[in-house]
Amino acid sequence: MNFKALAARFALVVSCGLMTATPAAAQFWQCVTFARSVSGIEIRGNANTWWGQAEGRYERGHTPKAGSVLAFAATSRMRVGHVAMVSQVVSDREVLLTHANWSRPGGIETNVRAVDVSSAGDWSMVKVWYGPQGGLGTSAYPTKGFIYSGHAPKTDTFDTQAQPAYEIASAKVPNAAQLANVAQLKAMTTQHGPTDPRGIFTLVNDGE
Repeated sequence: MNFKALAARFALVVSCGLMTATPAAAQFWQCVTFARSVSGIEIRGNANTWWGQAEGRYERGHTPKAGSVLAFAATSRMRVGHVAMVSQVVSDREVLLTHANWSRPGGIETNVRAVDVSSAGDWSMVKVWYGPQGGLGTSAYPTKGFIYSGHAPKTDTFDTQAQPAYEIASAKVPNAAQLANVAQLKAMTTQHGPTDPRGIFTLVNDGE
C-alpha cells in the first residue's frame, strides 16, 4: 500500500470516528443557554452573573412570576450558580421550573417542583425536584431572586399540567419543534434536589 492510499484510509477512519462522536457531543444543554432561549431574557455569561447583569436592564424581585428566571447564587458545590425559568406559579411558596443541566448533565426538565424554604418567605433559599432522589432533595440552595422578562414564557408549548419530563437535547438554540417536544416527553419522570457529593451539573462551563 503506497503512502497516498494509506493517508486516504487514515483520513476516512478519522472522519468516520468524528461522525460517530459528534451526535453524542452535541446532545447537551447548558442552563444559561436554555433559560435564555425559553424566557427571552438576553443575558449571557455564567449563571452566577445573571442577577448583577440584570440590574438596569430587567426588573428584579422576590415574587415568582411565570416567565421569570430564578437566579441561583454560587456555592461551593455550584460554583457558577444556576438559572431556571418559572413555567408556573403554584402558590406564593411553590413554583414549577423548566430548566436544563440539573439532574442529569445536559438534560432538559419541564415543570418540576421548587419550593421556598426561606424563613422570611422571600425565595432566598429553595429546594428543587431532583431526578435520582425521586422528589425534593434534602439540600437547600441560596438564590438571588427572580429576573422578570416582562412577558409570559417565550413559548406556549409547555403543558403546565403535565408530569415532569426529561430530555437530552441538542446544544443548539432550540427551534419551535424542539420546544414543543420538551412538553411532550413524559416517558421519563424526573426529580430534583442534588444530594450526590459531586453536586449538580452546573458546576463549570455554564457560561454561554
